[in-house]
Amino acid sequence: MSIDMSQFYQVFFDEAEELLAEMEKLLLAVNIAEPDSEDLNAIFRTAHSIKGGASTFGITDMSDVTHFLESLLDNIRKGEMAITSEHVDAFLVAKDILKMQLNGHKFGAEVDQEAVADVRMMLQSLAQHSVTKIAPPPKVEKAVPKNSKEQYKKCYRVEFPKVSETDLETLGEELSLLGDISKEALDDHRFAFVLNTNAVPDDIIAICSFILDPEDLFITEIAIANIPPREANEDELGYGFFDPIEKPGDEQPDEEKLGYGFFEPIDPAFALDRTPGELMKGLPAKSENKSDKAEHAQLNGSAEHHTATKKDGDKAAGNQESTTIRVGIEKVDQLINLIGELVITQAMLEQRTATLDPLEHERLLSSIGQLTRNTRDLQEAVMSIRMMPMDYVFSRFPRMVRDLASKLGKKVEFVTYGASTELDKGLIERIVDPLTHLVRNSIDHGIEMPQVRLAEGKYEAGKLSLSASHQGGNIVIEVSDDGGGLNRDRIIAKAREQGLVAPDNMPDADVWQLIFAPGFSTAEVVTDVSGRGVGMDVVKRNITNMGGVVDIRSAKGFGTTIVISLPLTLAILDGMSIRVGEEVYILPLGYVVESLQPVADDIKVISGKGTVVKVRNEYLPLIALHQLFEIKAKYTDPCQGILVILEVDGKQAALFIDELVGQQQVVVKNIESNYKKIPSVSGATILGDGCVALILDVSALLRTTR
Repeated sequence: MSIDMSQFYQVFFDEAEELLAEMEKLLLAVNIAEPDSEDLNAIFRTAHSIKGGASTFGITDMSDVTHFLESLLDNIRKGEMAITSEHVDAFLVAKDILKMQLNGHKFGAEVDQEAVADVRMMLQSLAQHSVTKIAPPPKVEKAVPKNSKEQYKKCYRVEFPKVSETDLETLGEELSLLGDISKEALDDHRFAFVLNTNAVPDDIIAICSFILDPEDLFITEIAIANIPPREANEDELGYGFFDPIEKPGDEQPDEEKLGYGFFEPIDPAFALDRTPGELMKGLPAKSENKSDKAEHAQLNGSAEHHTATKKDGDKAAGNQESTTIRVGIEKVDQLINLIGELVITQAMLEQRTATLDPLEHERLLSSIGQLTRNTRDLQEAVMSIRMMPMDYVFSRFPRMVRDLASKLGKKVEFVTYGASTELDKGLIERIVDPLTHLVRNSIDHGIEMPQVRLAEGKYEAGKLSLSASHQGGNIVIEVSDDGGGLNRDRIIAKAREQGLVAPDNMPDADVWQLIFAPGFSTAEVVTDVSGRGVGMDVVKRNITNMGGVVDIRSAKGFGTTIVISLPLTLAILDGMSIRVGEEVYILPLGYVVESLQPVADDIKVISGKGTVVKVRNEYLPLIALHQLFEIKAKYTDPCQGILVILEVDGKQAALFIDELVGQQQVVVKNIESNYKKIPSVSGATILGDGCVALILDVSALLRTTR
């Protein structure tokens, strides 16, 4: 039977990415002064799992790097050498190399072999300072374990079927991590290992299962003091799937009860004879863009990490069913599109039954109402599948903050809040770059040098925080530092140099907005970190394109906080239907402040500038939608129509329309992919009567008034 190995390669790639991310997170959190043994063991397990998976599929370049990494980590976790910041730096570099190699196998990306060789030499150099020899582990030929009686409590004899010398050497290296090991030759060109260890048979089976089928192993427990071995039968071993059965008289379970037979054994030669690229040809093509790094949505929780070794406390959990499944994001998007069509169909039914007699058609109208409620609940449930925690974004920054602070000679304490807050996947991928700019600017411009902070009575380590929270129908993300704050005078002076209007009595909120001007920078020296003025304007534009707003709060000497407010999703929004002439448009409800009908005395025409309307002693620019779109309107006098007050970035304007139609939830359709970009229009939707309505881009509308 031929086996499609591509699906297994995909699982390995996905799990390796998760393990690498977990490794980086653990390395950044390790306390060098007093390392936690559990953290060190967890770091070791991630490296060991990556190595085992890479070896299984014949990805030797990754297994070679993880071999050196794993050996160093093993000596550290055993207390044979102390972990230092130099080790952490080296391990982080090795993690980057492994990520590069993984992308090379997954996407066919280029791998810098010189960088790979450099990291191997670096790990070997660190190993030379170890108490024990690190790598490569020698082949053991009937070696006598030293002090095995004192170090280890158990001894196992592990017999193998016929395997290649390479596989046997690999098994010896892996099992040597569990204790002292020696090799014995058996009949029929087979071999056995004698292992003195504190591990359990499950650990031995977990390691060997990367190369062999558990059914082909024969493990017996022997006494360390050469007591005749007591053979362990299959019931006692359980092959790692079940706890050992204590009563030897119990009936031996057959293969169905043990749980075998799910898959036929995979021939290792099949995988080793083929490259990952050849086996992945049947998979959908994948982009190398940053937005494609999160290729699967997680349902009902986060993905579990399965490691090669087990803890005793994990046995019960191992028998429980998994509470998560991995689903391709394209399937989730398809489901969301179908729910969108269902929402449109439900709106059509509701509109067509609105004119029916409630008494005569009571049962039908009641059913339509029930359908409306169920559709709303279903839509919210499906949309929640697409939501991802902000930890997906936040987890990228600890490493960046650490490296950048070290490069600039600063000390930065980085903290995050609300990492479990969820945001639509489409938005969460697009917010990464803007947040990266803001974090880099906070470290470079905001937080002072340690000696400067001490002179000002601050702690030498600056504090940088990232937080996320839900407020109404939006998510609010804050980037905050306790640095020197924005320099009002320098910003105004720089703005005037660039020809921007910046009067002395300008409010602080408006002064801070000047830093978003294209090409604006107050950096005195241009570096590879900042100073070219390309960053903050990109941040503002990207966030505006996502329907969000940016606000800045700053106090000199106390720090700066940049607040980003985004809608939770762009797939479905609450909108206000408005009519101009025969056309119906949709206004996103989040931008609507109020609606009113003005009197003639409140309307003023400014020669050469346009029309304004007085609202609560403040004059707002008036936008006549029929003039902007060049359509025939029912009313041309604002006093006869309706004005809708809109607000974006603290700026308000009045939109002149004929009438309000109502408020409804609309499914956003991308108009550019089906037609082309239309000025002042962000998308389209289908109304209950089947007509297409354009969704107005409120930010673009207000820009036309400036």
